[in-house]
Amino acid sequence: MATQTVESLIEGGKATAAPPLGPALGPTGVNIGQVVSEINKKTADMKGMQVPVKVTIDTATKQFTIEIGTPPAAALIKKEAGVEKGAGNPITEKVADLMMEQIIKIAKIKEDALLGNNLKSKVKEIIGTCQSMGILVEGMPAQEAMRAIENGTFDDKIKSGKTELTAEEKQHLEQEKKKLQQDLEKRRKEFEVRAKDILKEFEKDPKKARKAMSEAGIPDKIINELAPAEEKKK
Repeated sequence: MATQTVESLIEGGKATAAPPLGPALGPTGVNIGQVVSEINKKTADMKGMQVPVKVTIDTATKQFTIEIGTPPAAALIKKEAGVEKGAGNPITEKVADLMMEQIIKIAKIKEDALLGNNLKSKVKEIIGTCQSMGILVEGMPAQEAMRAIENGTFDDKIKSGKTELTAEEKQHLEQEKKKLQQDLEKRRKEFEVRAKDILKEFEKDPKKARKAMSEAGIPDKIINELAPAEEKKK
C-alpha cells in the first residue's frame, strides 16, 4: 500500500484548511475538511497549545489516519499552572506553583518523549523544565524540589501515580498564584522607583544611567522601557 505523510504543528482544536496544513494536504487528494474536523476532535483538550500532527494518506483509496503528538513540556506546564508565559528571570521571579500530582500528570503525558527509565526520573525531567520557567513545585524552588525527590520525600505520591487535584488543592494553588503575581508586581514597582532615581541622577549621561541600572540589578526589560529614547535608538 502506497502512502503519503503530512506532518504539521497546529494549535489544539483550531486546525483549518489554511496554511500550513491545507496546502500540504491538497496534493494528496484527501478530503481536507474531514481531516481538519478529525484533528480538531482529537486535539480539543489541547486548546492554546501547539500540537504535532501526523496525517498518513492511502494514495489509492484516500483513506487517512491521524496521529497526535504531545505538546512541548513547557506548554503543558503553562496549562497546568494557568499562566501564559514563564518568568522573565526564573532565578529571581516565580510565577506559579504546581503540586506533585500535576508534575506526575505531565510526566505521564510526555513519558514516551522523556529519557528517564521510570516515573521518578521522568518527574525530575519535568521539574527541570519548571526551573527554567520560574515555576515552584509544592511551594519550593525547582532545585529544592529535585533534592526532596532524591531524598524520597515524594516517593509515596509518585508510586501512587495520582494526577488529579481536589477542589481544595486547586483553590490553594490559585491563591498562591495570585500572591506570586502580587509579589512580582510589587517587585517591579520597586525596580521602577530605583530606576527612575538613577535616571534622575545621571540625566545628563544616559549611557552611565543604563550601566548603573544594570549594576543595581534592575531587569533589562524595565531598563529598556524607562531609558531615554535617544539611548534606545543607539
